[in-house]
Amino acid sequence: MTRPYTGGCACGAIRYSIAGEPLFANHCQCRDCQRESGTGHGSYATFARAGVTVTGEAKRWDMVGDSGNVKTRAFCAECGLPVYMTFATRPDIFTIRAASLDEPARYKPQAVTYAARGHDWDHLDQALTKFETMPPG
Repeated sequence: MTRPYTGGCACGAIRYSIAGEPLFANHCQCRDCQRESGTGHGSYATFARAGVTVTGEAKRWDMVGDSGNVKTRAFCAECGLPVYMTFATRPDIFTIRAASLDEPARYKPQAVTYAARGHDWDHLDQALTKFETMPPG
């Protein structure tokens, strides 16, 4: 068994430990992720929810994605760092911000989602598979 993925917010008020490997890892260039990250994309790793333990209280806000489905973004009320996302239609998965990992080098992106909204100045690995929007679940 591999060692868990661990991480949390910048101040340590929120911590997580995740057993298992990511189901999907991506850079997302949708406008919501651009706004939240303050740059051209957000970087995420998605895991099976069953292997996730979270300590600390996150502040949450719901938003409606392009799919029409609600996604809940969770961040630390103390330091403001975005930490994870959950999805109303997919309670079985848990998505973390790659930058929140204790060992960010373990993050290995597989694809770019919402490439149709990417900017010329946001240079991502050209070898990654690109999806114009979100690939089918």
